[in-house]
Amino acid sequence: MKTESNTLAFSAFMALLIGSAGIAGTLLSNSQAILLDGLFNLIYFSVALVTIKVSKLANLPDSDAYPFGYSYFESLVNLCKGLLILGVSIFALVDAVAALLTGGRAISPGVAVVYALFATTACSLTAWVMHRSQRHVRSPLVSADKLNWIVNSIISAAVLAAFCLVMLFERIGWQVILPYVDSVLVIAVVVLCLGVPVRMASQALRELLNKAPEEAIAVPIRQAVARALADIDTHEVRVRMVRPGRLLYVIVHVVLSKDLSEASLANQDRLRQRIDEEVRREHSPVVCDVVFTADTRWAAPSCGLLVKKA
Repeated sequence: MKTESNTLAFSAFMALLIGSAGIAGTLLSNSQAILLDGLFNLIYFSVALVTIKVSKLANLPDSDAYPFGYSYFESLVNLCKGLLILGVSIFALVDAVAALLTGGRAISPGVAVVYALFATTACSLTAWVMHRSQRHVRSPLVSADKLNWIVNSIISAAVLAAFCLVMLFERIGWQVILPYVDSVLVIAVVVLCLGVPVRMASQALRELLNKAPEEAIAVPIRQAVARALADIDTHEVRVRMVRPGRLLYVIVHVVLSKDLSEASLANQDRLRQRIDEEVRREHSPVVCDVVFTADTRWAAPSCGLLVKKA
């Protein structure tokens, strides 16, 4: 897959296919572990339809209605994904604990093994396709989807291993523990994978709250600005940045000496161009705004709010 829309469309189709198979497998096997897997995928299919639309919006320029573009929609979609998976996980955990306390539930391991084998193969294939697509596509939406499919592969493989054990227990006559295997499996899967939706949702929430990106992104950007201004006698340089979705927004306040010759408009534009080129070597896509001033109050924290009274 060499385009973002094709990659996301393939992910949506696979989610629908596996989710539908999961619901059918649940009806035939009475397994809540399979139901959990099927619900995960059906939720991802429903969100994927929105994701495809958002991926197209994210590539559009800003408008009067959205003067800072549409990148925040990516963070919003990832937040919804994380919260939906978290909600399904908690529901499955509560249901599994309740079943465990009431004697467990009988399942049909033959059907369950067939479904789990299909789901493990399909999820692993989709994760591989998403990974390969990242050679051509740089998108937080694709990255989030790849993470989902990796988790899905792990869950499906765990379900497959557990149901193979159920068949083994049946053969050796351990009938007492069979009703509890499905509930224990659901609890184990949820506990082991709960961190994934939490991290996904928390990262998206930080982006929506305009928190600065991690140091791995911020440090190279600051260094790029410093390189661009290395031969300029600056009084102060402040670099602020946020990263909603794929877009990095950087605003640089450069405080110059009042008598500095570089303060002319033509020289300011030349410096803007230099800063922008250096920043783009470190990250893309990026919007880089550079403000020159001779008054430190316009570069200070809460600048524009702490206005001196006449």
